Amino acid sequence: MKPKELQPLVAQLFARGRRRSVRVAVEQEFLVADGTTGAAVPIDRVRRAAADTPYLSFEPGGQLELSLPCSLDPVGQLHTMVDDLTHRLAAAHISIYALPVDPRPEHEVPLQLTSPRYVAMHRHFDSIGPAGRRMMRRTASTQICLDWWPGQAGAEQWRVLNLAGPYLAATFARSSGPHGRLTTWLEADPARTGFDDRLLADDFVAAYTAFAAGATVFTSGGPAEHLTTMFPPVRPRSTYLEVRFLDAQEPSAIGPVVDALTSLMYDDAHRRRVLRRLEVDRVHLAEHWLSAANGQLDLELVA
Repeated sequence: MKPKELQPLVAQLFARGRRRSVRVAVEQEFLVADGTTGAAVPIDRVRRAAADTPYLSFEPGGQLELSLPCSLDPVGQLHTMVDDLTHRLAAAHISIYALPVDPRPEHEVPLQLTSPRYVAMHRHFDSIGPAGRRMMRRTASTQICLDWWPGQAGAEQWRVLNLAGPYLAATFARSSGPHGRLTTWLEADPARTGFDDRLLADDFVAAYTAFAAGATVFTSGGPAEHLTTMFPPVRPRSTYLEVRFLDAQEPSAIGPVVDALTSLMYDDAHRRRVLRRLEVDRVHLAEHWLSAANGQLDLELVA
């Protein structure tokens, strides 16, 4: 993909908001299993059981996702939604689990979303190694979306989330080692995940454009669709940033995650203090991600 085709679209991803809003939205993924046998459950059966539950979608292996809108009380909103959904699914003998990696073997968790995009993605990841199909079909995360501010504050927000990512991922880790969720993401396709400092160049748009241009194109939808196949730990979303590096958290434990992220994003003094400490070690960011994935990162900095 040529950079000149991607650059205008990437610039839109980095447009940023016009005001300093402090909203939060949570996207929570769950593994799904038959309540009696523990087997994978067809997506259509889950949809029927969930009835009119809003904000519901699915990942390629049948993982369920609740993508909630911004709220003044995102944690309370999530608890209410999960309680209701759990009750509906239980009536149909379906269970959901907030686990970062599915313990079932690969052959028991088939690819359920078989659109040309996902089939092509599956084929592409298979050409690299087994981590890609594990990522698609057997991992789950908690993703937090936060308002992205204009000006220098917005530039700081982008940098601090990327630099603090390994420490936050390790602090809230619920898996580690060769088959942990973060290790899986690091190994799936390094050309399109960016667990290093390549996205922190002074010109963010140019850096992200080069990042996207360097990844293999496996879809036929042009530059816009290609950009949707990039999976950095922090994804630019024009007016907000999507934190993607966290293991799936139990809903009851998401409060501290939200507190840590909102403090970094919305507290100017705290954000700048953290940045000053982390910027000096930027060249070792890839090493920190690997250490976090292996459960070996020194968390003294978190204090």
